Amino acid sequence: MMQKITMENLKDTSFDIFRMFAEQTALVTAGTIDHFNTMTIGWGMLGNVWGHTPGITIYVSPSRYTWEFLEKNELFTITFFPKQYNDDLLMLGSVSGRDRDKVAESHLTPKDFGDTVGFEEASLTLVCRKLYGSQFDREKTPAKMERLYSRVEPHYAYIGEIIDAFGEI
Repeated sequence: MMQKITMENLKDTSFDIFRMFAEQTALVTAGTIDHFNTMTIGWGMLGNVWGHTPGITIYVSPSRYTWEFLEKNELFTITFFPKQYNDDLLMLGSVSGRDRDKVAESHLTPKDFGDTVGFEEASLTLVCRKLYGSQFDREKTPAKMERLYSRVEPHYAYIGEIIDAFGEI
């Protein structure tokens, strides 16, 4: 059962973010319950920055529809799910919300978190306030990313302050 996690409990909770991103599929969602988009993410970091704790950094390609929502909105959510939702999450990462209502095609239930959106079925929801967003400089990215970034625009890094959390701890 999803419950509110106090910020004090969140600070005392140990997350294995490497395992979470490797073994659980995560979504980033931005917008309001009336107009939002979501997509799967596989790159992320938890930590502290600029005195704001705790925080998360995610990476989104500017070609993704969700990027437009991240640019326009102050809040976003990161949600992690049990494996039983993997098929839905893979679809949400491969179908564009520009083209169709992909959330309606999934087994996920949007949930209003004030000025942003999460999902009822999530095992962990992090509500984040965007602190920073900037595109990687193609010239300064590692050589191993050269082939990717020679074909597509570099990702944006978004740093968010975790302002609320819900889930099972």
